[in-house]
Amino acid sequence: MFSHMMVGSNDLARSKIFYDAIFTAIGGSEAIVDSRGRLIYAHNGGRFLVTKPIDGQPATHANGSTIGFAMASPEQADAWHAAGVAHGGTAIEDPPGIRQSPTAKLYLAYLRDPDGNKLCALHRMAA
Repeated sequence: MFSHMMVGSNDLARSKIFYDAIFTAIGGSEAIVDSRGRLIYAHNGGRFLVTKPIDGQPATHANGSTIGFAMASPEQADAWHAAGVAHGGTAIEDPPGIRQSPTAKLYLAYLRDPDGNKLCALHRMAA
């Protein structure tokens, strides 16, 4: 359904430190920086970009929005979360762990990036 996700940043250098850390923690690569200065991450067939807003206004996070990243295991989600906290992110919600929903057992870890965007590491547990 999605081709890519993009978030805005007011400080691309700070964002690069944060996102490089969380993507390399899960086996991805550091950003490719394009000619416009945008950070481009490609991992497991997905694309995630970070940019200064093209309208010249400050970047803000969307209240009620969450960007979820698929994880291969709870350990990978923990590594992602630890890398994010160590590189300028903020741990939010409950600590990383198992959550039971009506339809699935999930391992979740939540962060806010340095610009306030809400991120989630999600691993679907075996039934």
